[in-house]
Amino acid sequence: MQAADVKRAPLVNALAAIPVEQLVADQKLYQGAVAGGAAAFKVHCVQCHGSGAIGSKGYPNLNDDDWLWGGDIAAIHYTLTHGIRNPDHPETRVSAMPAFDGVLTPAEIASVVGHVQSLSGKAKPNAKGAELFATNCASCHGVDGKGLREFGAPNLADGIWLYGGDKATLTETVKYSRQGVMPRWNDKLDAATIKMLAAYVYSLGGGEATPAAAVPAAAPATMEAKAANGQP
Repeated sequence: MQAADVKRAPLVNALAAIPVEQLVADQKLYQGAVAGGAAAFKVHCVQCHGSGAIGSKGYPNLNDDDWLWGGDIAAIHYTLTHGIRNPDHPETRVSAMPAFDGVLTPAEIASVVGHVQSLSGKAKPNAKGAELFATNCASCHGVDGKGLREFGAPNLADGIWLYGGDKATLTETVKYSRQGVMPRWNDKLDAATIKMLAAYVYSLGGGEATPAAAVPAAAPATMEAKAANGQP
């Protein structure tokens, strides 16, 4: 283990010296991080997301481009670091969909479910469902049902479902809500490993460009860059 730590040290030190927003631009360092992240993923993440990261019911597919809070590497890094709905951590990501059982009647819930299915072409539009959706759901999911990332509210119009898009599953979701939890890794893994995991998840195919406003103007030189310039 000591030998492995020594071998890993240059990568760890280089990762520590670069903001995660700039990691993709340093292709050599990024590829090293992706390789390290793939190994860490097999140890810490496959239990929920699967060995191919395709997920399962209640566990998201990390290969597609469907993101609740954003799919740029910084957003992924934040989710890994702080988790989702960790009650012991004030910086965790939180979204709260209310349970509508008792708020809406069974008939109204059925109308809303029909409207939600219509957004992805799985049912015919219905005026009552659209009205109820506008009143009860649009504030988080948007008037078009395409989601609002500031609330972590999913896109309901793309045909991608975490728990399922059939009538029975959607009815259960609307009636009782969903409150899935992802652990935060900042109390279990070192900062370099979390950056590696972010790089690996980003590399799977669904990563998005980092918003320009989120990219620091300059980053400290990596160890390799310093060595190339004769710096200590």
